[in-house]
Amino acid sequence: MTKAAKAISLRASGAGQPLASGRVRRSGRWSARTWLVAAVAAIGCGGAVPVDQATPAAAPAVAPDTRTPLARRRDAACDQLGPKLTSCAVEDARANLAAGKIDQAQLERDTAPAVQRKNTEDFAVACKSTVYSSRQVRVLEVCFRDEPACAPLLDCLGHLKDPPKH
Repeated sequence: MTKAAKAISLRASGAGQPLASGRVRRSGRWSARTWLVAAVAAIGCGGAVPVDQATPAAAPAVAPDTRTPLARRRDAACDQLGPKLTSCAVEDARANLAAGKIDQAQLERDTAPAVQRKNTEDFAVACKSTVYSSRQVRVLEVCFRDEPACAPLLDCLGHLKDPPKH
């Protein structure tokens, strides 16, 4: 666009004409210099940071697991068995109520949710603090997996005390 054509275009749009407030109306177009500054600023800022490079916001520091693989397996088996053994204890308490060995009040005390949570936690602590051989850890894992009923599960867990075979 030539200077003359640009001047005609500005006059037709009213750009450069004084307003009632005393200010001069601008054309609304950006000059080449304004475009250059905007482009350099956009390039210089680098745009958005990719998600994989962004720093996580307050990610909790996780301590590395220093347990042996056998200890991790033992702990996982103990965590699985705790709730199952607690439910077996509740079944036994209900059977004792049906047999007349305990009354309803005793059943309610023994099977209260807080008591069940505490029994499960106590089992987990005791189980995880026990040193088991790899054979004994395997017994814990297999018994939980293969014995869904309480009586066979308890019989299976009796193999924890079997002497190792050579």
